[in-house]
Amino acid sequence: MLTVSGSWRRWQALFPGATDAETRSSHDALINAYTAPDRHYHNFAHIADCLSTLDAARDLADDARAAELAIWFHDAVYDPTRPDNELRSAELAAGELVKLGEPPHSIARVRQLILDTRHLAPPATRDGRLLVDIDLAGLAAEPHVFDVNTASIRREYAHVPDADYRRGRAEFLRGLADRARIYHTARFFDLYETRARANLARAITLLES
Repeated sequence: MLTVSGSWRRWQALFPGATDAETRSSHDALINAYTAPDRHYHNFAHIADCLSTLDAARDLADDARAAELAIWFHDAVYDPTRPDNELRSAELAAGELVKLGEPPHSIARVRQLILDTRHLAPPATRDGRLLVDIDLAGLAAEPHVFDVNTASIRREYAHVPDADYRRGRAEFLRGLADRARIYHTARFFDLYETRARANLARAITLLES
């Protein structure tokens, strides 16, 4: 699993034309965001998990580098009091990638992949569907890990009264459970769908009890 100490080398490898100073600056800004004390689930461990999941499924990607860049940035801005975190993360990514010399077509692709993680509609591209599946892979964690993740997400919403949180969280999870399928790609569906649905059903029952 990727560690904070080893993460710069992976980030640096994405930009062979950039200077060490340029890659270090953008990398450190991301690490500072993901290791902030108010990050309990949407933190560096989540990014490392997503990158590990991508590594095991790179053959499913049309542009694995764009998918990796989107993973690095997709939760870079995370304020639980706001509804536009993905949009703000996408704009942050665009700004940073310009500084790193990324061409416009690549920036547009990464930006759209980040916006796909809003989970509002099925993504239009194969890479979008893969990225969404990666982002939701945690739903299929072992039950005790799922419970730890659930508690971590609750901590991020500590400002929300319990009744309101339970109602809102149950509504979000029901929205996922009511889909014909949670995972878009055949591989993720086969690996994770059954376990994710069991975790969702248990979580919804607890929230509504």
